[in-house]
Amino acid sequence: MENQEKQHKRRVRYSGTHPRRFEEKYKELQPEKYGDTIAKVISKGSTPAGMHISIMVKEILEFLQIQPGQQGLDATLGYGGHTKEMLKCLKGQGHLYALDVDPIESEKTKERLKNQGFGEEILTVRLQNFREIDKVAEEVGKFDFVLADLGVSSMQIDNPERGFSYKVEGPLDLRMNPEKGISAAQRLKKISREELYGMLLENADEPYADEISKAVVSALKSGRKIETTTDLKNVIEKALSFLPLSEQKEAVKKSCQRTFQALRIDVNSEFEVLYEFMEKLPCVLKPDGRAAILTFHSGEDRLVKKAFKQFYKEGVYKEIASDVIRPSAEECAKNGRARSTKMRWAIKA
Repeated sequence: MENQEKQHKRRVRYSGTHPRRFEEKYKELQPEKYGDTIAKVISKGSTPAGMHISIMVKEILEFLQIQPGQQGLDATLGYGGHTKEMLKCLKGQGHLYALDVDPIESEKTKERLKNQGFGEEILTVRLQNFREIDKVAEEVGKFDFVLADLGVSSMQIDNPERGFSYKVEGPLDLRMNPEKGISAAQRLKKISREELYGMLLENADEPYADEISKAVVSALKSGRKIETTTDLKNVIEKALSFLPLSEQKEAVKKSCQRTFQALRIDVNSEFEVLYEFMEKLPCVLKPDGRAAILTFHSGEDRLVKKAFKQFYKEGVYKEIASDVIRPSAEECAKNGRARSTKMRWAIKA
């Protein structure tokens, strides 16, 4: 029957008093229904499952100085927190374009913002890599302001199916767009020890790059599978077993973080994409146009700093941040994921 009622789907049950697994956190995953629960999670300095708390909103808005009627670009849409605040500044006049390569999260964000009153008359969301900002500008014109938040969204980190975190079992994927390219697990199958060693050094400054690269390649050659986040974590643990017991736990934690970061940067070509974006950025800004970039590790920050300095010397930018801007201690206390954030900015001549 056409009008047959959809069968009610029962929520996932969990053992104990509190849900631990991502898919069991039904209250956090439905923030519009359980505002009190979300507020409690955030007040404890945690990020609710499936959500992302935007970083340095105040500092970004103070710098961008958005005016009604302007045209702007959020190069990395994510959960849409920054997007929403920038849209508020436009007061219904002008237009904001937003890009994201993640087909799963961008559609959710577009719908969420639409339900909050920001429809297609003021916001255009595109499933597009931010290395293609020149193509967007060719079509819609140059921008008064541009923001790029280079961090991985909490929704991606927290969802085990995406494989971004060593803390939970999931497929070792790490792709921003799981429909394109090869996963981290596939990448490791083809990698040499020398290449992995170089990747860990260049992408994450990993102090145990030699030990980890040797252990990973040896494990794969012996027929051991590294296809899940836990598989890789176990190999790293074994590689660092030579360390004193008192140091092992913390060393494994940090090396896992850096190794996953290095792989993520590699499978998504993040440095190449960022280099291309920084090269094209001045060309998409109007005169006096403002650009703000948030970075989350030293490799990104070095690249952004170098590009801004070079274009400033050439007279392309009339002003750049003299020093990096960091989030306040208060913000870091409320949101632990803000601690590594650095902001740099530039104003077009």
